[in-house]
Amino acid sequence: MKAICPGSFDPVTFGHLDIIRRSSRIVDEVIIGVGRNMSKSGLFTPEERVEMLEEATADIPGVRPQLIDGLLVDFCMAHDIGVIVKGLRFAADFDYELQMAQMNRQLQPVETVLLPTSAQWAYVSSTLVREVA
Repeated sequence: MKAICPGSFDPVTFGHLDIIRRSSRIVDEVIIGVGRNMSKSGLFTPEERVEMLEEATADIPGVRPQLIDGLLVDFCMAHDIGVIVKGLRFAADFDYELQMAQMNRQLQPVETVLLPTSAQWAYVSSTLVREVA
């Protein structure tokens, strides 16, 4: 079974890596879907983010970063991916991700798995990392 962990990963954080690593224990293959979100101004280009993720996940078997364009569910159908994995840091994440999961399920037969972030990474976000940097 294949899963996708989608996001902007600008930059990748230890919280992202925790979710990716845990996902790799559940499914055979994990695609790290690096989105080209034009509404966000990024610190790194999408290609640089893929490169950083390749380096950061080199020790995790069955994990492959890849750029994605368009709707996530369309990418899932085109690549035979049946599961979307998302990390949750706090309750507001759940509210948003539940809406997305329900919409994605309406559009395509893809399931969403929501994993709680490990406590030591719950306060970390890409936005905070960019601001500190």
